[in-house]
Amino acid sequence: QVQLKESGGKLVQAGGSVKLSCVASGRTFSTYAMGWFRQAPGNEREFVASYSRIGGRIYSADSVKGRFIISTDNSKNTQYLQMNDLRPDDTAVYYCAASRGYNITSTQDVNYWGQGTQVTVSP
Repeated sequence: QVQLKESGGKLVQAGGSVKLSCVASGRTFSTYAMGWFRQAPGNEREFVASYSRIGGRIYSADSVKGRFIISTDNSKNTQYLQMNDLRPDDTAVYYCAASRGYNITSTQDVNYWGQGTQVTVSP
């Protein structure tokens, strides 16, 4: 199993940038596919981006392509989500996620969740 803890969420003005971090503990970080989801009040949890366990393939939602960048630092068991050109509709709780499978594209792929970190984008 793996434990996930996100950090870095904050209030930011539209057009600004935020970088989220997710530290994994327990089993080796590289054992899992890793990714990010978000959930705004009243909405379903939404896929944001992910990094496959084998091959280093990156997936991202259409709504964030060109603005959000996922990356990993295996030496620190950490994944990051660099969010640029933020918009008010990016406001959500952002969740780190891990899968025992090869990749993540939906909530059904996720085996482990972090506790979430709030990102609020003001107009």
